[in-house]
Amino acid sequence: MELDELRQGINKIDKQIEELFKQRMDLCIDVARYKEAHGIQVFQSGRENEILQRVKNDMPDWLEGGGQLLFTTLMDISKTLQFQQLLSGKPAPDWSVLDLSKPETAAVPGISGSYSHFACQKFSDKLTPRFYSSFREVFKAVESGEVRFGVLPIVNSTAGSVGQTYELLKEYDLKICSTTKLRISHCLAAKKGVKLSDIKEVWSHDQALMQCSQFLGEHSLRPHPCENTSLAAKHVAESEKPYAAICSEQCASEQGLEVLEQSIANADQNYTRFILVSKDALGEEGSNIISVSLALPHQKSSLYRMLTKFSASGLNLTMIESRPIANTDFDVVFYLDFEGSLQTPQVAMIIEELEYELSYFKFLGNYKELI
Repeated sequence: MELDELRQGINKIDKQIEELFKQRMDLCIDVARYKEAHGIQVFQSGRENEILQRVKNDMPDWLEGGGQLLFTTLMDISKTLQFQQLLSGKPAPDWSVLDLSKPETAAVPGISGSYSHFACQKFSDKLTPRFYSSFREVFKAVESGEVRFGVLPIVNSTAGSVGQTYELLKEYDLKICSTTKLRISHCLAAKKGVKLSDIKEVWSHDQALMQCSQFLGEHSLRPHPCENTSLAAKHVAESEKPYAAICSEQCASEQGLEVLEQSIANADQNYTRFILVSKDALGEEGSNIISVSLALPHQKSSLYRMLTKFSASGLNLTMIESRPIANTDFDVVFYLDFEGSLQTPQVAMIIEELEYELSYFKFLGNYKELI
């Protein structure tokens, strides 16, 4: 047969598959209505295993994996459609409106001149910073109600995710209600009279140390992690040794340090995204980013199947990050950002579907980026 004839044969079969697909999904909607009327759960593991076993038996060895993948995808699409049927007409969840036009207090890690301090000022000039020594203390202050908001870094364009922030989002029941991006310009600062040639050790937050790793390597400087860039500057200012800090120029000035080198980051375009967290689920008009965290079962294709749900719902994933779970055998938690609003049915449905199916699922917030 010629190539054109072979392709015509494939096109003919594809049309048959399209029609059968529509017929199968129509029947799935009928199944959803039946389950709703009789109070039956959407997910029936016995039925799914029965279908996959049948496909395995029917397929030749060379198509066994592909056949099971095809029917797994069909069933995942079916479940998504069934959830949409069962949840259609259900009102969207309410949220409280984020209002930063009134005076509020925000917990900020470090001291005056930290990058988190700059981010706090960018979120709103009505936010009064209250400084804490660590990220954990910030989370504790917000959770206890001592302050309304907290400001923390979550990802850097050079060094990647701020792991500590992600870990604390899992541990504490706080919600992201806004995000903003700052351009980060690191300098090397030391006490007046100290020269670069005198310095052997440099203090800063581990993210800043990673962002300036090339400069540290070129000058054979030994890095020392600190809770915060501003606290590192304070430590250097109070030390009698010829230490240096990586921090902002404003912070160096406030601590009475001299800037020895400017713009020492590995990349000229160095940005950090900061989040504003609260105990309340706060949103505002135009909120278009949703963050969640979840754990997947140790089963073949579990990540693929989860991603299928987003594709079937027409939702665009913008970030997926995995973090190891402490004291486990390499278990991980996934953190996802995707476009959408809780006020739209497809978003509310996929959140309820994931919460229903997974042993661990956590909604982290629906918000927009402050430009």
